[in-house]
Amino acid sequence: MASSSSRLAGVAPLLLTAVLCLQLPTVSRAQLQVGFYEKTCPDAETLVRQAVAAAFAKNNGIAAGLIRLHFHDCFVRGCDASVLLVSANGMAERDAMPNKPSLRGFEVPSGRRDGNISLMKDADENLPLPTFTLQQLIHLFAKKTLTAEEMVTLVGAHTIGRSFCSSFLSRIWNNTNPIVDEGLSSGYAKLLRSLCPSTPNNSTTTVIDPSTPTVLDNNYYKLLPLNLGLFFSDNQLRTNAALNASVNTFADSEALWNEKFWKGMIKMGNIEVLTGTQGEIRLNCSVVNKITGMEMAHYYSGSASSVDEIVTS
Repeated sequence: MASSSSRLAGVAPLLLTAVLCLQLPTVSRAQLQVGFYEKTCPDAETLVRQAVAAAFAKNNGIAAGLIRLHFHDCFVRGCDASVLLVSANGMAERDAMPNKPSLRGFEVPSGRRDGNISLMKDADENLPLPTFTLQQLIHLFAKKTLTAEEMVTLVGAHTIGRSFCSSFLSRIWNNTNPIVDEGLSSGYAKLLRSLCPSTPNNSTTTVIDPSTPTVLDNNYYKLLPLNLGLFFSDNQLRTNAALNASVNTFADSEALWNEKFWKGMIKMGNIEVLTGTQGEIRLNCSVVNKITGMEMAHYYSGSASSVDEIVTS
């Protein structure tokens, strides 16, 4: 994978212009709306779109990274770009187990108001794991105002991207003994064991969708009935009759899944957002502009043991 500096070489001017535009005064509004910067910075959305397109042209894997980045940001303190913040002591959201080292796409900024708090424990408490049961998944998505069917829809994003072996190792190995987890094809398990030994290198990855790994399509749903879902949580969708029916429906109709997927992404993008004068617009996407002692007291009521526990640099 290219370094952040080299990947940004072609898009940095666009991002800088977009960020500068977003610093312009805007009327304080209490909700999101399409064309928010139409008058103050009419090119903002175009510039961001061009930046994303440029990043995708250099590495098409960034598409899966950005979808996952959006999901992991919105599920922790809402869609406030807190996942972008870097902590000097390695205790920010991006440092939590569900995010490190697999989360990427940090180079492209968000256009929403930005939060100034980012804690590893929040990510650990709010992000689903590939080992979750169906009830755990339903409960977690419900906390974010997403229905079980919307969960099935959004999980379809597993049709693109890659996974570290550690996310599914317990499905194919019991220590050094080969096993085949329930809901996993024996042939697929054998293939995965050839890619991921019982003590894999921490950097070893494999595609999540073995058929069309770089295409955002409905193939994920076609794989599940064949016992080709990579994660334990994937197979859980089939243990409920109603949700399994949704899986089959999406497998039969890519157009229907496409429509519901973009609607689900928009709904997820509205989770606990900061608007109006809430939060801030960062000058540097990975560093908060400032945070005062009063703000720390307001958010944590003395629970933070040190300033560095709250991400400020």
